[in-house]
Amino acid sequence: MYKIKTINNISDACKQVLNDNNYILGDDLEDPDVIFVRATSLQDYDFNDNLKCVVRAGIGFNTIPIEKLADKGVVVFNTPGGNANGVKEIFLFGLGMACRDLMGAMQWVLNFDTSSGDISVVMEKEKKRFVGPEYINKKIGVIGMGNVGRRVANICQHLDMDVYGYDPYLSVDAAWLISNKVTRVSTMNQLAGCDFITIHTPLTDETYGMINKEFLDQMVDGVRIINYARQEIVNEEDMVAALNSGKVARFVTDFPTNTLIGTKNVVMTPHLGGTTYESEENCAMMAAHEAMEYIENGNINNSVNFGKASLPPRGRARLCIFHKNIPDMIAHITSAVSSRGLNIENMVNTSLDGFSVAYTMMELSGDPDQALCDRISTNDGIVRIRVIPAKK
Repeated sequence: MYKIKTINNISDACKQVLNDNNYILGDDLEDPDVIFVRATSLQDYDFNDNLKCVVRAGIGFNTIPIEKLADKGVVVFNTPGGNANGVKEIFLFGLGMACRDLMGAMQWVLNFDTSSGDISVVMEKEKKRFVGPEYINKKIGVIGMGNVGRRVANICQHLDMDVYGYDPYLSVDAAWLISNKVTRVSTMNQLAGCDFITIHTPLTDETYGMINKEFLDQMVDGVRIINYARQEIVNEEDMVAALNSGKVARFVTDFPTNTLIGTKNVVMTPHLGGTTYESEENCAMMAAHEAMEYIENGNINNSVNFGKASLPPRGRARLCIFHKNIPDMIAHITSAVSSRGLNIENMVNTSLDGFSVAYTMMELSGDPDQALCDRISTNDGIVRIRVIPAKK
């Protein structure tokens, strides 16, 4: 029985994937094999030695110490695309709020003093205060063309906007899903003429604070900016200054902070981008599939601290080894396997740039015993070994 600890509320949809005979879920489990988490930070979490993987039911993983966990041989997954449609749909709300002062208009209605007159009469005089531009034929720059960004770019094109997409890491597969009417630009400087900027890129060292004074100064006066990506991508001090000067006409963000509260022309929602019934179910089911595939077969998909490693299940025993990404490690492992009279039927090795630990998975002709694991472990570069017995 494998124990899955849920740090946050996870949709019960995951139970459609996980077999009750093999897995137990709960928020008070000790010494778990798996952790499911949504938004709670695990940066200072005390991880148990038995932990095998952490699954983020969502896309962002800046709240998880992925390097620390990689060094322990703990795989961290996320669920890319699980909430992409939900974010795309709330973007439409953000686009409308970026154009007209809809929030101010709704607040005016809510606060209307009926003793002062008939609202249907008064509003005809007041509504001009909330006027704004249409977005038809306007230019919009989409920063990040992944699961969310490409959907946003395509829908903006259908709204008759001129769409410019920026993503230096755009894959060929993703490019096929983007309308050919979307103009791809190679630098952020080429977005300078856009009336709107919308952000859909992950938070990395490269994207941290990328929407800053230098970028904003290049934009047209009165640019409108929408952020449904991550708070830290926008330099708040520079954004507040640009809002106060009028350089930015409106800033719509899904990440409210004390700094932004009270700043003029800011529209904030409390991190609602992926908060739909469907998104939560999609992410929960993806999380369950990823955890189960790793626990039962050793396969790794959508990991943010190890590369993809997958072998088709054929029922044979598997040896899963986390080791330092240094020369001669594979030779050491294969030599130890051969010394026990086992044949390597299939093998995969993977690692990600910037991480010191790699992952090697072997499908063997027979079950590896403790003596083999002990022999492999004689090398100081071995971090962790998992044995998955042959399926009966």
